[in-house]
Amino acid sequence: MTNPVLAFVFPGQGSQQIGMLAEAAAAFPEINATFSEASSVLGYDLWDLCQNGSQEDINLTERTQPLLLTASVALYRAWLSQGGARPALMAGHSLGEWSALVCAGVLAFEDAVRLVRERGRLMQEAVPPGEGAMAAVIGLDDQAVENACADAAQGAIVAAVNYNSPGQVVIAGSSAAVERAIEACKAAGAKRAMPLPVSAPFHTELMRPAADRLAPQIEATTFLAPQTPVIHNVHAKTESDPSAIKSLMVEQIYSPVRWTACVEAMAAAGIGQLVECGPGKVLAGLAKRIDRNLVAHNIETPAQLSEAVKSTAQ
Repeated sequence: MTNPVLAFVFPGQGSQQIGMLAEAAAAFPEINATFSEASSVLGYDLWDLCQNGSQEDINLTERTQPLLLTASVALYRAWLSQGGARPALMAGHSLGEWSALVCAGVLAFEDAVRLVRERGRLMQEAVPPGEGAMAAVIGLDDQAVENACADAAQGAIVAAVNYNSPGQVVIAGSSAAVERAIEACKAAGAKRAMPLPVSAPFHTELMRPAADRLAPQIEATTFLAPQTPVIHNVHAKTESDPSAIKSLMVEQIYSPVRWTACVEAMAAAGIGQLVECGPGKVLAGLAKRIDRNLVAHNIETPAQLSEAVKSTAQ
């Protein structure tokens, strides 16, 4: 059963926490089974890492990416096992777009685990530690942020990379240029502009070497037409052609995440309810800022999942 007004959204880096999904794993066998599948691909115990490791361990990009992918896919499988309605649309924020593609039937989970581990490793290697930075800018419109970045660049790279919601934009680039852009945003009237605790300037041109290195591996992987349409970060539209989806997933690494436009596209398509399929509630919060008519659900705990299944049943 598909609910025509329901969409699923999948979180990206930043939503990981030690101990996440412990309650869900006790209630739904799909959680442990999915983590076991991922562990066999990765060669280490992913569940043990996210329950008993350190926050520092799970914040390493090449670990964070397979971890969040696995958590999201596990929750989606649990959702379906509990009789949850299939969504009419999907989207994922940055890394979360890979979770969306797996749940939409575009590629096998094991292939996605391999690819996102490589994606994380290559993105981390693209810029040496300390040379890149990201910062969140609150309370400034998109154009003002873009202008501040243009003024601050001075021959280096700094750009708006995550359009998360109106008045919330993330910038990234080389460290010194980001520092200059933070000051420029404050001078332009931003309520806040603050560095983020991330290790690389994601979604900038500085990531193009990572994209170039990952492209042949994406090309060699089997992609199918999506069973559920996925709205892509790069252009906030759906795509049905597998080869075009491959190109978008390469481009996505060095292109801005147009999240506001993705959620607006869902609302325009008649979506009234969103389920955030993964740990945390970042995307549910952003959805309400983008369109206050959207009803957002989280399903990280058994109680939340059960309530959301009932609320979204037709």
